[in-house]
Amino acid sequence: MAEYSGSDIQVLEGLEPGRKRPGRDIGGTGADGYHHLLWEIVDNSVDEAMNGHATTIQVTLHADGRSATVSDDGRGIPVDIHPKVKRPTLEVILCTLHAGGKFDNKAYSASGGLHGVGSSVVNALSEELVATVKRGGTEYRMAFRRGKVRGGLDKVGEARGTGTTIKFRPDTEVFGDLTFESDRVRERLEVVSYIHRGLRIVLKDEMSGTSEEFKHDGGIRDWALTLSKRNARNALVPEPFYVQKQNGVRIELALLWTDGTRELFASYANGIPTGMGGTHEQGSRDAVTRAVRTYIDTHELQPRGLVLTAEDIREGIVCVTSVFLAEPQFQGQTKDKLNNPEMRGIVEGAIRGALEQFLNSNRTIADLVVNRVIQAARARLASRSAEEQVRRKSPVNNRLNLPGKLADCSSNDPSDSELFIVEGDSAGGSAKQGRDRENQAILPLRGKVLNTEQASLKKLLENKELSDIVSALGCGIGKDFTKDRLRYHRIVLLMDADVDGHHIATLLLTFFYRYMPELIAGGYLYIAQPPLYRIEVGHTTHWAGDDREKERILGRLSAGQRDKAEISRFKGLGEMPPKVLYDTTLDPKKRRLLRVTVPDGQAVATDQLIADLMGKDAAPRYQAIMDAGPEIDDLDV
Repeated sequence: MAEYSGSDIQVLEGLEPGRKRPGRDIGGTGADGYHHLLWEIVDNSVDEAMNGHATTIQVTLHADGRSATVSDDGRGIPVDIHPKVKRPTLEVILCTLHAGGKFDNKAYSASGGLHGVGSSVVNALSEELVATVKRGGTEYRMAFRRGKVRGGLDKVGEARGTGTTIKFRPDTEVFGDLTFESDRVRERLEVVSYIHRGLRIVLKDEMSGTSEEFKHDGGIRDWALTLSKRNARNALVPEPFYVQKQNGVRIELALLWTDGTRELFASYANGIPTGMGGTHEQGSRDAVTRAVRTYIDTHELQPRGLVLTAEDIREGIVCVTSVFLAEPQFQGQTKDKLNNPEMRGIVEGAIRGALEQFLNSNRTIADLVVNRVIQAARARLASRSAEEQVRRKSPVNNRLNLPGKLADCSSNDPSDSELFIVEGDSAGGSAKQGRDRENQAILPLRGKVLNTEQASLKKLLENKELSDIVSALGCGIGKDFTKDRLRYHRIVLLMDADVDGHHIATLLLTFFYRYMPELIAGGYLYIAQPPLYRIEVGHTTHWAGDDREKERILGRLSAGQRDKAEISRFKGLGEMPPKVLYDTTLDPKKRRLLRVTVPDGQAVATDQLIADLMGKDAAPRYQAIMDAGPEIDDLDV
């Protein structure tokens, strides 16, 4: 058995622990740890700005790719002799673990650094580090190698202003041949400039010979908008909801509602990105959920029989939370998560009331949000069953799983492809013969489709006609909807120009609105306007979509022309010769299409109208018809 005695116990002194176990302090010796050294120095400069002592930070990535310099115009690290250890304070800070000015609130009211470890660990893990300080009209310099002083504190000469500059080169013995990545540094610095409104950050990249400046006076409001755009989300409102509270803890929140299918939360504590979230981020989630739920309950907007979950309420939102507190409790030196237990309630309490007031004061926006929540809930329910019974189409050029009735087009370019959903096999036959086969696909339906407002999910998914539509489009439904898989960027409902045709179109609109609302929001859904009448006057042919248009055309003719006019009424699309159908309804140069949209500010009203007209309860439908009154010419009740 090996002996075990006091001689086996190592005592690591100075910065030896930092070099012995770098993963403890910077998360590892890969690219993340390499860049974490830079973040530590940048964060120290940010702390100066956060406390009102600096306005500009400059980061330089040198031409060798392995060294960097961070400068600020803050107060400058103290250089006087430390009263306890009798060495320059600059040396103490850079050569001693757990030495710094952030253990109390005297020098910094809030900071990202807490334990006096960051800058000293950077020094320990650098081949070379040079600190330059401007204080009291003098410039000082001190050099280090792998955490040990090379010489002493030198007075370089006179200096104007104040500030600190740290130039360092990570140690190849620890990190190998790693280099700084310009894009990663640029992204981090840009985020910092958003979180610290008005802070000017300059990035000089000597590797590429470029220089950039970041400064965002809009702060996290601008960051929420930028995050939304970068994630290809369309905002439902032009400006984010924003609130700032100061009560011992400074809290900022910017919230944007979008058409995305997932929530996106970004959180920061004392300017540090908390990629794993924490109690402050959870407080934001709680606030949003409870404020929206309170608004829905207060105004009695929850549909009967529909359960709204927290995920439904938060679906699609982009939320940025930033807090500044005196004693943050981060998880580990890399500070990926905030653990202060009290912050969840503090943030929730500060945000919830402000958001409730905003919703009640901005009813149009609030109604958009509520409709968004209701659609998310319906899509979630549809998706749950659809996952097992409806399979999305594989890549666009794979046609193996398409419905047998579909006459597909030749083009594989969705932006150039059109799908006509046609009423009846007879009309489908005419459309197939008359279409442009290159980019026009035809899917005939048999009879009236299922009323999805009244049917159960099980019946919906068992319905052959609706299942064929989903398969043909290839983009999935509900939360499985993926716009990139949509096979046609123009989907046209082609029904007879009579009451039955209008009814079928309404049934399909209800299906798309409830289960594929992204098609409407994205402007992909259209209604064709085929003619109901052909009016021939000599060698001239006129087409009329309904009785009113027929009378308007006849009214423009002379008495003699009206007497000679030959008027034909089509009983249905199936009666039209293929060429006539193409010339009047399919030809992009001559046809008339109505794009399906939800008017601005009418989202909740639209949702309610569909529920009233297509739901099981006849009373709301009767009332809606009576309210419409003169606007309804002919309605099949």
